[in-house]
Formats: sequence, C-alpha cells, structure tokens
Amino acid sequence: MGEHLILFMPKFAAPMSITNESELAGMKKASEAVAITLKEMTRYAAPGMTTRQLDEFGAQILNTLGAKSAPYLTYGFPGYTCISVNNEFCHGIPTNKTILKEGDLINIDVSAELDGFWADNGGSFVLGEDIHKHQHLVKASKDILHKAISNIKGGVRIADIGHLIESEAKKHGYKVIRNLTGHGVGRSLHEAPAEIANYRDRFNLTRFRKNSVVAIETFISTTSTLAITMQDGWTMVGNRGGFMAQHEHTIVVTDAAPIVLTEMNGIWN
Repeated sequence: MGEHLILFMPKFAAPMSITNESELAGMKKASEAVAITLKEMTRYAAPGMTTRQLDEFGAQILNTLGAKSAPYLTYGFPGYTCISVNNEFCHGIPTNKTILKEGDLINIDVSAELDGFWADNGGSFVLGEDIHKHQHLVKASKDILHKAISNIKGGVRIADIGHLIESEAKKHGYKVIRNLTGHGVGRSLHEAPAEIANYRDRFNLTRFRKNSVVAIETFISTTSTLAITMQDGWTMVGNRGGFMAQHEHTIVVTDAAPIVLTEMNGIWN
C-alpha cells in the first residue's frame, strides 16, 4: 500500500532487521499470504464483477491463510484490499457501484498481518483485451520495478534508486508520482525508511541497510506528477488526470541480490 503522508500520517516504527531464521520464516509466510491473494484476485477479476465482489474474494483468501487485512487493521479502511480502476490511482474503495469492464486498467494492492509480521504487494493489469491501450504503461511499470529491485543492496542510496525509477519512466515516455512512495515494512505496515521515492530526493541521504525489509513500489503515470485525495477521503487520482500503473514487492535487502518475498504474486510473469 503506497504511503501518502498527508492522507495517513502514520508514526513510522524503527526499521525491521532480519536477525534470525524464525523472523525470515515469519516474513516469508506473511509475504506468501499477500502474494497468493494478489495473484488469485488478479485471476478472478472479470467483466461484470463489482469491485466489492473482488474484494470479498480476496478477504476469503486472506482469512483462509490466517492473515488479516493491513489497511483495515491499521487505518480502518472500508475494504480488505485497495482496488483502483482506470483514472483512480490508488487506495480505491471496493464498492458495489463499480462494475469491471473489458479493457479496464485495474490496480489491486494487498497488504496483511500474519503472526506479527506484515507484508505488502500490488499490481496493475489490463482486464481482458487491451482495447484502451494501457498495456504499454503496465509493462513499463513492471520492467522498471524489476530493474530497481535488481539494483538494491546494502549501502545503496535510496535517492539513487529513485533516480533510476524516474529516469526509466522518462525513457518509456512517462512520469512518476512524487508524493507516493515505497516504505519499510515488517513488524508494522509502515516503518522506516519512511519514503522510498520514485525520483531523486536530494535531501534523502538514507541508504538501504542489509537485512532490512522494504516494500518497493513504482508509480508510473501518463500525465500527472502528484496524487490527490478525492472527497471519499481515500481514493487518489492524478493532479492532471491520466492513468497510473503501480507494481510492488516486499523484499529483504542483502549484500547481493535482494530476496523478493512476494515473488509468487506473479506480477513479473
């Protein structure tokens, strides 16, 4: 779930650091729960279905796996997952009024708590045939996330990864959303580092720490550079309209390639 300081104003806990096998096992279990839920929800989505129906399907999977919805627990979000459609960028509220259609650009963000461990992941996809030509945006977001994560290891500056994300977005003809960021995760939904931005924040001198757990997210947009909150208090749209694709993995930072805890969500497939 992308962090937005004005909307949520969370108190960020200290960063989680994996210190033993049981902590790694706990993070893997929580991450697998959100990854499986995201993958199955993406498969289940179909034209004619409401976003409330899709959310309830996801809630059943989380419950079966023993996990609890993080946005519901943490913020009292009116749904178990965030489902955003077309011009909605993120934090979309599941509702019986929103009916999915062929060619919709859909984003599902699933975060949850399981046995004291928290994990977060998300993905955008085109429902059915790409009649509105969103697939290029979706693929760019996936590819950029893959490149960003492959460049993360202990000691790398967070701002440098932000620069990489924005540079790659520009190469694809897109922009990034500057007020939505990745974040630390592990013992709570949002931990330090509080902001893993999609651009070079020259004031952020923080570096990724070995054994820390972070949620890395892309926010790649067609025309907007900021996300603004709608009257429902949750759903965010672009300041200049257009569309946005988001993809997110929870990872463990190492001295080499990161451990992608949510890899089974299949967003790179």
